[in-house]
Parts: sequence; structure tokens; C-alpha cells
Amino acid sequence: GINAEYGEGGVFQQQDANECWTEIMRMMSEYLKGEGSTATETVRKTFIEQYFGGENSTSLKCSETEDEPETKSIEKWTQLRCHINADVRYMQLGLTMGLKENIEKTSPTLSRNAVYVKTSLVNRLPSYLTINFIRFFYKEKENINAKILKDIKFPMEYDAFELCSPELKEKLAPARDKFEALRQKRIEKELSANDIKNKRDEKKDTREKKYEPFSFDEDIGSNNSGYYELQAVLTHQGRSSSSGHYVAWVKHKEDNWIKCDDDKLSIVKEEDILKLSGGGDWHVAYTLLYGPKRCEIWEDDTDSKGSQPGEEKME
Repeated sequence: GINAEYGEGGVFQQQDANECWTEIMRMMSEYLKGEGSTATETVRKTFIEQYFGGENSTSLKCSETEDEPETKSIEKWTQLRCHINADVRYMQLGLTMGLKENIEKTSPTLSRNAVYVKTSLVNRLPSYLTINFIRFFYKEKENINAKILKDIKFPMEYDAFELCSPELKEKLAPARDKFEALRQKRIEKELSANDIKNKRDEKKDTREKKYEPFSFDEDIGSNNSGYYELQAVLTHQGRSSSSGHYVAWVKHKEDNWIKCDDDKLSIVKEEDILKLSGGGDWHVAYTLLYGPKRCEIWEDDTDSKGSQPGEEKME
């Protein structure tokens, strides 16, 4: 757990918000049981595992000898890391960098420490995807935790497809096809000869929207398309992990977001959220939470009104 630490003047020292998030997720895992109980569902015991937990298929290969066979394993996670260096300007590249890294460990073949190449691909996407920007690092010479202020752009809608294994990409295809079909139908409607009439009908349309499931039938809490929409942002303002100010920004509806600055709440717009990407002393995105993008079930106006194509509905 996170232990209280005291700083100068006997006041509580600020703790890292991502460590707090991780601890909250761990505690919730102990108390929130998972949903579902059928034999066909993938066994995930807790709600957090179902809706926030992902899996990577990883391979580990020693780069210093060909005699040692590659080892494969499955790694579970509740957040992905966006690594930041001089080349990273966008979140996608930072996430991709995190899927391939060099690590040092003992080699049973060489009987000494050796460098291994670790390669990972996402094999399970959760409904709610947490992304942590690695902005804090330790400077040994100055003996301080420094912060990377660099501007790293993040999208309001995110497609995680390129992070996935070939097996998962194949499973995602049907839901992605539905999104594409919906996009095409909307384009056709916009270009139709009756566009003016359609727009008039849309204003009168009070039907409740229906959506396709966002999880695989056999895997409660998964994401079956790879498409996400940004739901919340946690920002840090300041130049050190042990000082500064944390603020939460939560999506309310459409273009409206709620800025949660301690006990002060205010309405902000999507354009304000996009300014949280960094590059200065303003609030800088530290942790993002994406939720599943919903695919609306398309209903033709004629079908919903009980008329056949080509028929006028009698009032």
C-alpha cells in the first residue's frame, strides 16, 4: 500500500497519483467480484480483471547466444505505458516503443547476466484502457525526481489495433466491419437525394439509440473492436513528482467535460482537453482513461415507422 510520508513543516508529502491509481485498482480487485458464471466465458475472477485488465503475449530471446531457445509467456496488466524520448511526439509511438525493450537478466546457458530482447503484443484488450505517460524519472546527480514536460499528443478517439497480436486482430475484424458499415450508411444518407427530408426527420427522431455489444460474447469486459473514446484525464502541474498539483478532467456528455480541481468543479470543452498534451508549465496529461467506442445499430427510418421501402407513411 501507499504509506503517508511527511515533508517540511510536518505536512503530508504529495504522493504519485499513478501509484495511487494502481493501489486503488488492487484494492478493488480484492472486493469486486467478476460478472457472469457460464462455462463458455473466459475465467476472470474480478471485475477489475474483466473491465480493466489486458494481456500480452510475450517472447524473450537472448541476444548474446543462439543456443538458448526463445521463451514465451502471457503477461497481465491494468495499464499500458507510453514511453517518452526525443523521437516521441505522439502517444501511439510511445506505446509501440513499450512493446519491444532490452532487459538484462541471468542466462542459464551463459551462466552470467546477458541482454535479452523482450517483444510483446496485446492479446486481450479491456473495455477500459488506462495509459500512463512515463513523465517522471530520477536524476542521480541532482538526487531529484525530474519531470518530462514534452508535448505528447493524444487522440480523443484511439484505435489500438496496431498493438495487437495477429490472433486478436482477426477476432476484432467482425466488430470493426460493423463500424465501417455504419460509417458508409451515414455517408450514403448524407449524399442521398432526400438529404433535406432526412435532416428534417432526424430532428423529429426521438427513438432511443441502440448499440452493438462492445465485448466478445465469451469474454465479459473485453473490447471487441479495438476502438476507444477518451473518458478521463489525470494531469499534473509542476516540475517534480513530489510537488505540484493534480487535477482530474472527466467527460460529461458530447463536447462538455468537467474539470475537478480539488473541490472546485467547472465545465470545459474538448479543445481544453487537447491542450493538456504538455510542452510547458500548464497542466500536463499523466494518466488517460479510454472507454469502449459504441457502435450504433442502424435503423432505417422506413423500417422504424412500419413502412416498406418506396411507401409513404399515412398519418
